[in-house]
Formats: sequence, C-alpha cells, structure tokens
Amino acid sequence: MSVRTLPLVFINLGGEMLYILDQRLRSLNTSEDNSEKGVWSDNDRSRVMNDIVGTLFNRAFMDELLKPQHLYSHRTMKTVLTRIAHASIMRLNAASMDRLYELMVMAFKYQVLLCPRPKDMLLITYNHMDAIREFVQDTPVIVNQVDETHRKIIEVYSSFTEGEFQLLRQTLLIFFQDMHVRVSLFLKNKTQNPNGRFALTTSGPVPHGSDVPGLIRLFDCKGREVRRHGFPVAGSYSSSIRPGSFGLQGPRVIRLGLNMYTMSDTEETHTSNTPSVKADESPNLLAKEELNLLARLMGSMRAEDRVEDEAGTFRVHLFYTDEEEDEEEAGASGGAEKPSFDLINIQATQDEHVTSELALIAGQFTEAEENSGNHSDNREDLLAMMDDL
Repeated sequence: MSVRTLPLVFINLGGEMLYILDQRLRSLNTSEDNSEKGVWSDNDRSRVMNDIVGTLFNRAFMDELLKPQHLYSHRTMKTVLTRIAHASIMRLNAASMDRLYELMVMAFKYQVLLCPRPKDMLLITYNHMDAIREFVQDTPVIVNQVDETHRKIIEVYSSFTEGEFQLLRQTLLIFFQDMHVRVSLFLKNKTQNPNGRFALTTSGPVPHGSDVPGLIRLFDCKGREVRRHGFPVAGSYSSSIRPGSFGLQGPRVIRLGLNMYTMSDTEETHTSNTPSVKADESPNLLAKEELNLLARLMGSMRAEDRVEDEAGTFRVHLFYTDEEEDEEEAGASGGAEKPSFDLINIQATQDEHVTSELALIAGQFTEAEENSGNHSDNREDLLAMMDDL
C-alpha cells in the first residue's frame, strides 16, 4: 500500500466538493422560483469558496498530509472533509454530507478508473488545482496557498517511478472498490450501469508511449524483427495524445478532473439512496491510529465553541429534500412517473446535540490516549490548525 496517497485523495475530493457546491450555489441565484433568492448572493458564494479553499490548503495542514502515512478509512476521511466544509458560513447536516461525500468519491473513482496511465493521476490532481485556483482568483493570499501546495506536490511526486505510481493507483482502487453509488449524471451518459458499477470503454487513444493494440511482432536473438501478424481487437483504438504539462502551469491535455457540472442540470447531481458501503464490523488494522487521529482532529472542539450566531450563517437548500420529493410524489396523479432517484439536500442547520456528543467522544478519546501513555504518534492536531484560521 502506498503511503503517499493521502494528499492526492484530499485535493481531488476537495476539488469535487467545490465543483458541486459552486454549481448548486450558482443555481440558487438563477432559479426564479427559489424561496431563498435574494438571501444568498455572489459575495456569499465567493466567501464560501475562499473559506473552504483557504482551510484545505492551509500550510500546516498540507505539511501533515504530505508526511508518509497510510490512507484513512472513509469514516475518517468524511470527518475531516466535513470540518473543512464547515470552515465556511454553511452548515451541512449528517445526511447531506453523506450524499455529498458519495458524489465526490464516485466522481474521483471514475477518474482513477479511466486514467490512461498511473502517472496521469497527477494531471487529474493538477486539473482540480487549476480549477480551484480559478475559484479564488480574486484572493491573492489564497492563490499563493494553492501555488505553494502545488509546488510541494510536484516536489514530492516528480521522483516517483512508474511502479510507485502503479502502487498508488492500486491503493486508490482498493479504497474505492466497495463504493457503487448510482449518480444520475453517469447513468444519463451511460458510463454507469444500474447496479452502480462503471462501464469502461474499450476504445479511444492509448496511453502515451503505448502502441495501438492489434499487432504482434517477433524478433530474433539479435533484436531484428523477423515476422509480424495482426489480431482482432475488441475496441477501436487510436494513437496516444500528446503528454500533458506536469508543471505549475501549462495545458494538462487530459480532461479527467475538470468540472463536469459546469454545463449540467442540477438534477444530474443526484445520487440514489441505494446503500453503497456496508458498515465494516471487523477490526481495522489501523483502528488505533485512526482513533488517535480523530482524538487530535476533535480534541480542540468544544460544544460551546460550535454555537455560532445565527445571523452569521446561512440556511442553504442546495438540493431538494427527500420530504419535498415524497410530497410531490403523493400529490402527483396516478399516471405520473415516479422519480428514479432521491435527491441530495444540503442545508445550514445547527445541531447542538450532535456537537455535544462529538465533544464528549473527543474527550473520551483524549482521556483514553492519556491513560495509555502512548505518545508515539507525533502528528499535530490538524483540526486545531483549521480552527485557528
């Protein structure tokens, strides 16, 4: 398992989260019948983007992620991403964050599966970073944070061999293997089957440096070609496209990692409510490390610190609620077609009860860690770094 996978996961998932939020927040300003029109403004949307990007690319946070370490579980990953999202003026309830996380993961999984060669995962990451840079282009301080992280990513991964990139890709595929959430955008494009599995094409350009399949060449002991013959292939392949730029700037060529919601309807960001990942009741080999991480992530959180002024936050309906959908179905005529998918709802609600429970759990983690006397994990409190912003 690659110990250098974590930074790429956070950057790419964070980029997909920003794509979704930007698309949904923009739709609030353009929807004529939206009850919240006039409450949410472009300035608020920009503030959300700046807050989230500034937290995600915080220097101390990224320095910790760039240290060699094993990939977190989905639960831990979602916990950290939730805190990053809550660095803005929005608040997402647990169900909404679950659905948002599913969209983020399925989009990145699709990109990893279609990645022409393992090294091109960097180009996917750079596409996300280029788009993120555009979101905050009017805030030079945050742009500098993104550029600094980009330079560190180049420095860390530029020396990787093809085998190390392949190991990194395999680690990501293992991480995604149990996620089979249906996304309406993928279903509409026929890139996803009804069971949630992706339908990968067998046509198109081959990876850079590869030959078009269909020809077998035989060589003698001196390296001279003595015979060749062709064989039928299942797909229609073409020559490889030119390599993309792995620098700070330049054309990436590859389109994976770009914002696929730019020209999409809001209805195409739905996910089904089909269970995606079964709860893993078996012991996790990294359970101790993850509990220690959660203790540090949540150690500085106190219930009283989470109670914010209602006037400073926004209640945002980025998606239709399940209740609204049920009411629409109940009021429809008998001949009306039943929607195939439930919709994601993201709203800004304050849940003090859940916050208090999280603070209590964090205290138990911290107390258990102090009693054990084990201080081998020298990772800092990543959440405290976010709270200091």
